[in-house]
Amino acid sequence: MEEEMIRQFGAEFQKIEEEIGSVIIGQKDLIRGVLTAMVAGGNVLLEGLPGLGKTQLVKTIGKVLALDFSRIQFTPDLMPADVTGTSVMTKNAKGEMGMEFRKGPIFSNIVLADEINRATPKTQSALLEAMQEHTVTSGNETYSLAEPFFVLATQNPLESEGTYPLPEAQMDRFLFKLDVSFPTKAELLEIVSSTTTGSQREAKKVCGQEKLLQMRQVAKEVPVATPVAEYIMDIVLKSHPDYAEAPEKVKKYVRFGASPRGAQAIMMTARVYALMAGRYNVAYEDVKAVAKGALRHRIFLNFEGMADGITVDGIIEALLV
Repeated sequence: MEEEMIRQFGAEFQKIEEEIGSVIIGQKDLIRGVLTAMVAGGNVLLEGLPGLGKTQLVKTIGKVLALDFSRIQFTPDLMPADVTGTSVMTKNAKGEMGMEFRKGPIFSNIVLADEINRATPKTQSALLEAMQEHTVTSGNETYSLAEPFFVLATQNPLESEGTYPLPEAQMDRFLFKLDVSFPTKAELLEIVSSTTTGSQREAKKVCGQEKLLQMRQVAKEVPVATPVAEYIMDIVLKSHPDYAEAPEKVKKYVRFGASPRGAQAIMMTARVYALMAGRYNVAYEDVKAVAKGALRHRIFLNFEGMADGITVDGIIEALLV
């Protein structure tokens, strides 16, 4: 039964990957990272320069998975109510006045928070409850969001003009942070050719909500042996500069280490990687494969680290030894 379950999971995952890859040229690691986080049930932050296809990727995933999709373009004048919704005064058939809650674009399966770091911190924080509890509270009423629910946010590098850094509490609610790389010469030629001749392929539905939730349930049941679980805990603990066994690089250059959510993120996504490799147990290589995506937004460098040009990915590599 286990072998059949693993085979079905791998085949379904590969089918989804291939359909997305038929529209999104290149970016294979990025596609796999986003799908891994979604199967694990988490939100994803995509960081890259404008024009690299971040928005197109999220829209394509929505089509392939047949999920309700909404897009919120974050701008400096966007208000929290523009995200969550607001209560308005209405009149019923009897002419009586009352308040009615009008749902905002957050009420969807996939919410694309486009250029999330162009909005003010007040508006960014409107997503916190939805990302963690999958609910929205307005006044005294709490509304549940439909499952599955994901926030797939894009942001420009912080050096870009007119950006606000995301609060650390919000960064922590993203399961993965993935960097969007610039295409190679061959990929760039293919992108330009397909988009300027009208020959760009449209994505087709491959899998629905129920199948995605089933895959998530299968992944949750993958066992993690005690030594592997302890290895994950060691990685997170050693990311803290005040921890006795932390590497010298961490003690010198890190201001804050990863939170317990970092350990949760590694364990959840490593299970998905194990199934994709055809195993019903998490191995050390699965942990190493997901560690950067799970931790790069949870470890913060100090001033000395930034001044010396140290990267968070370099810190994570030191933790995985």
